Amino acid sequence: MRKLLSLLLVLVMMSSLFIGCAKKEDPVQETTAPATTAAATTEAPVQTGGDLADGIYFATEDGFDEASNWKGVVTLEVKDGNIVSVDWNGANISAGKDKKTTSKDGEYNMVAFGKAQSEWHEQAALAEAYLLENQSFEGINYTNADGKTDSIAGVSITVNDFEALVNAALAAGPVGTGKYVDGTFFAEEANFGDSGWKDNASFTVINGFIVAANWNGTSNASTKDKKATSLDGEYKMVEFGKAQAEWHEQVALVEGYVTDIQDLESLAVKADGKTDAVAGVSITVGGFVELAKQALKLR
Repeated sequence: MRKLLSLLLVLVMMSSLFIGCAKKEDPVQETTAPATTAAATTEAPVQTGGDLADGIYFATEDGFDEASNWKGVVTLEVKDGNIVSVDWNGANISAGKDKKTTSKDGEYNMVAFGKAQSEWHEQAALAEAYLLENQSFEGINYTNADGKTDSIAGVSITVNDFEALVNAALAAGPVGTGKYVDGTFFAEEANFGDSGWKDNASFTVINGFIVAANWNGTSNASTKDKKATSLDGEYKMVEFGKAQAEWHEQVALVEGYVTDIQDLESLAVKADGKTDAVAGVSITVGGFVELAKQALKLR
C-alpha cells in the first residue's frame, strides 16, 4: 500500500513539473504579430520624391485664339509633392459651355469636321494621363512646330499649349479655388430699352474663377446682336455719340477687367451708371454689373 502511494506521489510531482515547464515554453501569448490592414497591402504605389508645394494650381491663356475663339485653361492638384489630378479645359469667347462639355455634348465635332481619330475631350484625357504618369513633359517628342507629338498614343491634337499652361500654373504657385460656382451662367434684361436693345451677360467659371465674360445685347428690330452690329460699323457710337471708342471695344475692356480682377464689387458704379474703375470706358456699366450679379447668383 505504501509503495502504491509513493508511486502515485511521484507521478503527480512529475506531471506538475511537466505542466510547469510546458507553460514556460508556450510562445502563443508572447509573440503575437501586429495586425496588418488590407489597405497596407493593396494600396497602389505612391510616388515619392515630389518637391512641389501642395495645393491647387491654375492658369489660363492670355487671350482667345482669333481662329477658334477658344483659350486654354488648366487646373492641377498637388498632394505630397506630386501632381495627383489635372483638368485641361478651355473657355470660349462667347462665355458658353467649357470646351470639355462642348466636346462631350457632341458640339465640338472634331471627328466629323476635322477627321480626327477621336473627340477633343477624349484626346485631352490621354494627355492628362501622360502628365500624371510622368509628372512633367520632360523628354516629350514634338513632331512639328505646331506642337503635335508622337509620345502620347491616340493624341493628334496640339499638346505644347497644354505644356505651356501647366508650366505657367506651376511657376505661379498654388492659388486655390476661386469664389464662384463652376459652370455657365446667363442673365438678360427683362425688356427692350428706348434704344431698342436688351442687354445680356454670360459667364464661364472654371475652378471658381471667371474665365470668360460676354456682354452683348439683342435688338427688337434686327437679328444681329449688339456686338456684331458694332463690329460691322453699324452702331456708330464714335461718329454719333462722340465716344472715345466703339461699343464692342469698350465692352471688351470691361470683360477683361472682370476676368482679371475676379471681383465685381471693385467695378464701382457711380450714380449715372458709369465707372472710373476701367480706363478707356465711358459707356454705362451699371446694367451689366447688375446682370452679372444676377447671373452669378451673388444676391
